[in-house]
Amino acid sequence: MKLVLNGREIETGDEITIAELLRDREIDPATVVVERNREVLGAAALETNRLREGDELEVVRFVGGG
Repeated sequence: MKLVLNGREIETGDEITIAELLRDREIDPATVVVERNREVLGAAALETNRLREGDELEVVRFVGGG
């Protein structure tokens, strides 16, 4: 299926959760905030929400500094 991840169109397998997509891309779900179709999701939602054709995701990493 096709979806948009941080402004780029990508293809994924069907019936994949957001957390699975992140892990497939070597992103730890615990270190990011995810917005799906302009709605910020809580951490638990990443494990249970399945992606759908045309979804738009924005993934933002936490960055430390000082």
